[in-house]
Amino acid sequence: MDRREFLSAFVLMAAGCTSRRDAVTIGSKNFTEQLILGEMIAQMLERLGSSPVARRFYLAGSYICHQALLAGRIDMYVEYTGTALAAILKEQATGDARSVYQRVKNEYQRRFGLEVMPPLGFNNSFAIVMRGEDARQLGLKSLSGLAAVAPRLRMGVGYEFLERRDGYQGLAKTYGLRFAEAPRVMDLGLLYRAIETKQVDVVVGSNTDGVIAALDLVVLEDDRRYFPPYDAIPVVRRQSLERDPAVHVIFDRLANTLTAEQMRRLNYAVDGEKKDATRVVADYLAHRLP
Repeated sequence: MDRREFLSAFVLMAAGCTSRRDAVTIGSKNFTEQLILGEMIAQMLERLGSSPVARRFYLAGSYICHQALLAGRIDMYVEYTGTALAAILKEQATGDARSVYQRVKNEYQRRFGLEVMPPLGFNNSFAIVMRGEDARQLGLKSLSGLAAVAPRLRMGVGYEFLERRDGYQGLAKTYGLRFAEAPRVMDLGLLYRAIETKQVDVVVGSNTDGVIAALDLVVLEDDRRYFPPYDAIPVVRRQSLERDPAVHVIFDRLANTLTAEQMRRLNYAVDGEKKDATRVVADYLAHRLP
């Protein structure tokens, strides 16, 4: 249990008459952007003060968060439309942003009894990232050009990317990619350290990763449009919406307010400038959503 989870659990226990079921529990996956978004939702709910708020962050990836939601261990977390369609619904992740969102919303209601709230405003697609110096030396700007030099390069990926329908196998097939060795699987938080220290040459990151510009990395263009839209969407248990009307209020306020550039700045404040995520979120909310 991390420090944030311990403190949340301690506060709930100390309340005595307040059970964990009375709290609204916010979940997140195990990378910085998810921590920031989870903290943003938690702080907005705490402002309204209608229910106690508990945090269960760093719950690995989509599969764990989804199962935690279905089991009632968390009440909500932020997912991405393309991930929901491919990894959770096991469907081909194709279509424009609106059609993918509507498909996910409808199927989450029908299959799981879960509510998909309006998008937060940014698309966090997968990003195939190289060191800037290497990309410039090789004259690479797009994924189509990567195939010719891939046999000399090593790739690093997160755990889920090898297994996802929108993951490595489809990407390799679409672009004819064959690397020097099998992709190295590592925690998402270690990918950029690995490429910076030249343990790998290419990594699968995210469009909103704040360290891309700071480390002089280059995102190769997905010129064959392999990846679908990945709009950030809160997913909520229906019982939670019925129990606490404040949940509707905060997601109405958050809808379409975050751009990809704003998300990069928030991510970089934590990853690049090493600021505390709780303070970064508090400052953002004070200026953007007072």
